[in-house]
Amino acid sequence: MPSVDLAALDEGKLAEWLLDRRWFGSKARDVASIHVLDVVWLIESPPAPPALAAALVEARYPGGTHDVYQLLLGMGSDELDDAVVDEVGGMAVYDAFADPRACDLLGGLLREGAEVHGEHARIEFHWRDDVDPPRSGANVRPIGAEQSNTSIVFDDALVLKAFRRVEAGDNPELEMLRFLSARDFPHVAELGGWYQYEGELMDATFGVVQRFVPNARDGWELALEELADDPERFVTRLRDLGAVIGRMHTVLASDPTDAAFAPEEPSDESLALLTATIDEEIERVFLELPDSEAVAPITGHAAEVRDRLQLLSHVGARGKLIRTHGDLHLGQTMLGDDGWVVLDFEGEPARPLIERRRKRSPLRDVAGMLRSFAYAASASDMQRGNPAPEGWEERAREAFLGGYLEAVDPVLLPPGEAPTRTMLTIFELEKAVYELRYELNNRPDWVGIPVAGIARLLEEPL
Repeated sequence: MPSVDLAALDEGKLAEWLLDRRWFGSKARDVASIHVLDVVWLIESPPAPPALAAALVEARYPGGTHDVYQLLLGMGSDELDDAVVDEVGGMAVYDAFADPRACDLLGGLLREGAEVHGEHARIEFHWRDDVDPPRSGANVRPIGAEQSNTSIVFDDALVLKAFRRVEAGDNPELEMLRFLSARDFPHVAELGGWYQYEGELMDATFGVVQRFVPNARDGWELALEELADDPERFVTRLRDLGAVIGRMHTVLASDPTDAAFAPEEPSDESLALLTATIDEEIERVFLELPDSEAVAPITGHAAEVRDRLQLLSHVGARGKLIRTHGDLHLGQTMLGDDGWVVLDFEGEPARPLIERRRKRSPLRDVAGMLRSFAYAASASDMQRGNPAPEGWEERAREAFLGGYLEAVDPVLLPPGEAPTRTMLTIFELEKAVYELRYELNNRPDWVGIPVAGIARLLEEPL
């Protein structure tokens, strides 16, 4: 197959195609331009189509900001409908993740631990010795609906997650999986391999491969099903989940020699910065509150919320700062044959990578999970017509916390249950304010969930 200049892709067609992808994260913003920054041919002249290339594409916005996206491009004579980006030299150029043949070639590069050089960069493929790599001719299928990334499954044995929007530096998902897998933590899908771009523009993680967890149930879906069929059974399961998260935090804090993971003491300066940031968020949210019955329970209580969150900087002993999951909720868990598995360690994709890698109190993860129980109880009623039993959320919270506090290394938390619960209340309040802003902008019918959470938390003794 002759060499083709993929940098010459029609920018108009490329922009039209990108803007229609679910994983393109800036649909609400005006896009000034979209163009190809770099292309590295992975397989340029195969004996049979497709040829395969990795590309970096930049989306620029008015004001000078920009995002960079990874594209895996296949090139051959077969068109794949919605996956086709453009036609170059009489050949269709398309999203190769939609083509099982192209994914099989990518699996081969991972299997071989290949290193491919382009004019301005190289792409390195890595594979861990203790995990079987993708076999040649594997059965390849996409998994789930695309959100911010793209995932494909090889033979129901391995899952590759390709990060679409990329930033310079190791993706937290790779860091966390590599750390936990190296220490044989059994409650993650073990890391198999990864591939990365290293060049003049940036060094960035492009994708990770993990073991596929068979016969696993999504934690959120399981919660909704058992809220309808056997609510107390799910409460019982949550004690085990709490223990898994406690052990995970303990392992993440277990290596003082690794600068990226060594536990740290929170400084007064870092806490002051955190509370100032939260304070600004509260001010913005409460200024934008609509005049509606849904938000009436918290209207006029902005000062009280801010006062509570300011307590964060005055809590005496505060525990440690460690690497955490960063976006923990029921939807980031699965229940498999061997118990609970924790997923998706990249943090909140909308936040900058440097922020997602920051060490935080492990109680922020706990707060995120506790808020997830409130959402499950409400969603069971709103979406499926199955109101949660009286007191279910409180029993769910206590089951999870009981398992967590028994399993976690207590040195990571403030000494004693009272200061631990005080900090947990503060982090829950922070999370609920974040939820309120999200729901006001995206799902007005769900606003009552964070409103109820904020109202309850304001009544909690500190």
